[in-house]
Amino acid sequence: MRLPPLVEGRLVERRNRFVAVVDLGNEMVEAHCPNTGSMFGCKAPGSRVWLSRAENPARKLAWTWELVEAEPGVLVGIHTGRPNALVEEAFRAGHLPELAAYPVLRREVRYGLENSRIDILLEGGGLPPCYVEVKNVTAAVEDGVGFFPDAVTARGAKHLREMIEVIRSGGRAMVVFCVQRGDVAEIRPAEEIDPVYARGLREALAAGVEVVALQAEVTPAEIALLKRLPVVT
Repeated sequence: MRLPPLVEGRLVERRNRFVAVVDLGNEMVEAHCPNTGSMFGCKAPGSRVWLSRAENPARKLAWTWELVEAEPGVLVGIHTGRPNALVEEAFRAGHLPELAAYPVLRREVRYGLENSRIDILLEGGGLPPCYVEVKNVTAAVEDGVGFFPDAVTARGAKHLREMIEVIRSGGRAMVVFCVQRGDVAEIRPAEEIDPVYARGLREALAAGVEVVALQAEVTPAEIALLKRLPVVT
């Protein structure tokens, strides 16, 4: 995914879940924060950040926070609006070979007993429909371990229940962890942050839900999912 032109600055503060204050050198600006999670390890004041400028001049906040340097040389994509498109690109580029036989891809399709919306629905080819839920991973700890979620996610637990029902109904379901940082070697559920989600992920695996992690190469010009990582539950 090619990114729009980005401007580098320094994070002053994440004022709240939706607004960050950034020093661009010649001015101080407020930027939309497109990530409502805790942003564990990705919001330290003074961090290098990259912003995109909105094309709509009437938008309340002209800037959007896109990337942060979480560790020296480690860029992290924090924009939660991008993972679905990244996974679609990876699918079309052949990085999900187990799904390659599906000819039809639809996004944001309503389904389930709990009125959910699936990120990607794959259909056709004489195969059972495959419901693909995309989860954005930005958090990591020492020893190359990335984790999800970085805050309690009742919505995430609901999606796991829905996917278990898909399997029971004869369909196919997959969770894809979109890892927008290059310094981790494996993905784990964040047991200490959200034990309900961690337990739900293990139950989903036992029920037949597939789980895949794809790691991105992140630069100020482009984000691309290129590498498979193990998921340790």
